[in-house]
Amino acid sequence: MLEGRAVAEYGALLLSWPLLHRLPRGDGHTVMVIPGFGASDLSTRPLRRALTRLGYDAQGWGQGRNAGARRSIKGALAQRFEQLYQARGRLSLIGWSLGGVYAREMARSAPQRVRRVITLGSPINHHPRANNADRMYRWLNGGGDEVDWEGFERRRVPPPVPCTAIYSKSDGIVAWRCSMEDPAPNTENVEVRGSHLGLGVNVQALRVIAERLARPDAA
Repeated sequence: MLEGRAVAEYGALLLSWPLLHRLPRGDGHTVMVIPGFGASDLSTRPLRRALTRLGYDAQGWGQGRNAGARRSIKGALAQRFEQLYQARGRLSLIGWSLGGVYAREMARSAPQRVRRVITLGSPINHHPRANNADRMYRWLNGGGDEVDWEGFERRRVPPPVPCTAIYSKSDGIVAWRCSMEDPAPNTENVEVRGSHLGLGVNVQALRVIAERLARPDAA
């Protein structure tokens, strides 16, 4: 029920809009933002607008509503990633919830094309079913009761690029420990206050995102 805070978080972002100039400015590189399960580019529009205002080339994922890890979506997203890279060079990836799982896997498959990955409340660790969207996800994607532990263990390992995991201990969808990266030289975990559904419009999260994206390219 605390997920209702997302409305207040969006309001706080609107009130903070005039203060965006205080955040670190971008260098113009492309940032693709991937929405969470059940969401579309509409959900990430406020974040992309803020990033554009900070000087980035913010792009949506362009795949409509995120209904899950269907093979057709994976192929279309890989094509979208390739098009952005060919047109604009190395890019950063931001994934909200399930979108963060996609972002990490794209970075894993082509680390030389990714500057950094930032996840927002993404189910990337511990147990793949420790979230309140699991039953609906399995229903829409034809999943059974068995867990693909081998595949999940592979996905737990962070991709070889700078990775920032943003999480909230009051997340009402994904268990917060599951949203954290394992300690590694290229990973960090940053806690913010807020809901899962509000992470993409959370002022604290936006500050972290702006600071990380402004860091020099580690190519």
